[in-house]
Amino acid sequence: MVEKDRGYGVGFQLLSTSNFDPSEVELEGALLLKRLQYFGKGVVAVDCGANIGVRTIEWARLMYGWGMVHSFEAQEKIFYALAGNIAINNCLNVIAKNVAVGEKCSTLKVPEPDYLSPASFGSLELIKKEGTEFIGQHIDYDKTREIQLISIDSLRLDRLDYMKIDVEGMEEAVLAGAIESIAKFKPILFVENIKSNKENLESYFARHGYKAYRIGMNTLAIHATDPTMNHLTAQGNSLNFTS
Repeated sequence: MVEKDRGYGVGFQLLSTSNFDPSEVELEGALLLKRLQYFGKGVVAVDCGANIGVRTIEWARLMYGWGMVHSFEAQEKIFYALAGNIAINNCLNVIAKNVAVGEKCSTLKVPEPDYLSPASFGSLELIKKEGTEFIGQHIDYDKTREIQLISIDSLRLDRLDYMKIDVEGMEEAVLAGAIESIAKFKPILFVENIKSNKENLESYFARHGYKAYRIGMNTLAIHATDPTMNHLTAQGNSLNFTS
């Protein structure tokens, strides 16, 4: 979105700088490599709220030959861009679905913005609530499209190493729907916290044996038994990763 020489959103940042949150993407790649080092080939990463696929593509390219990505995007038109990016980058180790992720399997009525008008579509909240973010255009929550709502546990994954959750306020629901998978596999979690209750998230992590670090708009949580913890040190508000 561009407004009076200002802009924000994934697309704007890609057009302006040719990358998106490079420091976070670099950290995620390092964490995935550690899961390969300690747990072997077959690494599985899950991208909840994939948008056009910045994380999905970077992970898939990095993990060629030793890992795969499950990628989920609820907005149909944004999903088309995600699928196109997967195809043109030849990322055959990605499974992508046009679904929403939450606590249980059901359906969800998703609002449909005007994709021909500028907006930060990645900031669209699927469920209207008090204080819903203005994304650059008015959203009519009576104009919707019904899609499938799934839980991570319903996937019955054989392995889970890394999960990014960026679902515009539905983060707690996604975690609730992944409780069996998290208990079984103890994946690294990278969760956006700006539209969810930070204290609730940190309480969840603590109850499940995770150490949590705030990184900008996100919380990185790693299970206390994960040897990847040996490569992280916190200094004030910064997090250092060593190989």
